[in-house]
Amino acid sequence: MGAWELLLVGVVMLLGLCGVLVPGVPGSWLVWAAVLWWTLYDPNGLAWGILVGATVVLLAAQAVRWQLPPRRLRESGATPRMAVFAGAGALLGFCVVPVLGAIPGFIGGIYAGERLRLGRHGEAAAATRTALRMGGGSVLTELFACLLIAGAWFGALLWG
Repeated sequence: MGAWELLLVGVVMLLGLCGVLVPGVPGSWLVWAAVLWWTLYDPNGLAWGILVGATVVLLAAQAVRWQLPPRRLRESGATPRMAVFAGAGALLGFCVVPVLGAIPGFIGGIYAGERLRLGRHGEAAAATRTALRMGGGSVLTELFACLLIAGAWFGALLWG
């Protein structure tokens, strides 16, 4: 697979990661479709292993999401700005502390956005807890699964 095709797969994967944060966009399935595209274009054992792993991770994430409360983020006062902060925090955390850093990064991103919006620690902490209770855990689960898949794909490109 050439550099341009890999770049397109990466762009689709990035759109999927952003789509996780937008209600109504099938972000996780875009990430899975990017891995499928890569696998079918360059079929080898590692690519098929990544595809199978991505499928298992996404199905497990869906099972976990079904156990969590439904998304009601709009009712909690969540804004698109909060989603940007949460996504950026998760991505930064994922890169700084590989894999597990996405969780505190996501929560820290929500807190940072709310702290900028509300100005006080107590109010920002309360808004962060509310956002996590009203569906933030569901978003975090899906985003974490997609970050795992994107990280595995990127690792396979570098070391595979």
